[in-house]
Amino acid sequence: MAFAVGYGIAFIGVFLAYQLSKGKSKKRKCIVWGIALMLAISPFLSFAVGLPYSFIVEDPWAALIMWYLFPIGFIIGLILLLVGIFKKKEMKNVM
Repeated sequence: MAFAVGYGIAFIGVFLAYQLSKGKSKKRKCIVWGIALMLAISPFLSFAVGLPYSFIVEDPWAALIMWYLFPIGFIIGLILLLVGIFKKKEMKNVM
């Protein structure tokens, strides 16, 4: 049942990121989703996937799959954050 906590916190992170990025610019959306993915979604989702997987294969060492899932999600979030930080504002042509 501990994996339900991981799914719950990841879902709350997705919900908050959606609420904070609704109606904002693409730059702000990338920043918000990057932070949410790094801090709320990736660690808890990897925990929630790793525990049931170790129970299914009946090997406690299989839970170490979270050590592979977390860095992948964290790096994707870091890339989103950096894209949002270094993206230039969109200019509309007034001609």
